[in-house]
Amino acid sequence: MNETIISVVGNVATQPVYRELATGPSARFRMAVTSRYLDREKNVWTDGHTNFFTVWANRQLATNTAASLNVGDPVVVQGRLKVRTEVREGQQSWTSADIDAVAIGHDLARGTSAFRRTKQGEALTPGAGAPSQSQSEPNWETPPAEPAAQQRREPVTVT
Repeated sequence: MNETIISVVGNVATQPVYRELATGPSARFRMAVTSRYLDREKNVWTDGHTNFFTVWANRQLATNTAASLNVGDPVVVQGRLKVRTEVREGQQSWTSADIDAVAIGHDLARGTSAFRRTKQGEALTPGAGAPSQSQSEPNWETPPAEPAAQQRREPVTVT
């Protein structure tokens, strides 16, 4: 429908909070997004204003978020922007910007990440991050080549 879908690049500002709700897992964290610009007078990059967003993740995304993210991690978040304005206890109005996340990932322009696919029905323990010891890791190594003297060669017939 008429939703505002955004992609935001920034840093995790608070440790993800994970909750098991009646509707399924949910996680939230605060994200800091600081603009940078080139100060032409000083010829240096300067930090601009910082915006903070509350990022909400649900279901499997919530479980993976809680198990994968830590404070300070550079992330890219895509989701639906929701801006709310409230008046609390007669005080002045309060505005928040939330993102209902569709996708969250580490920003690989600023570091590396080790991706592990979760099997259907498998849940990582939030904060654990690593698979259990009972899971066997596939062998990704390329087998060493045989020495040239030991390589078998099949005769080739050209007709």
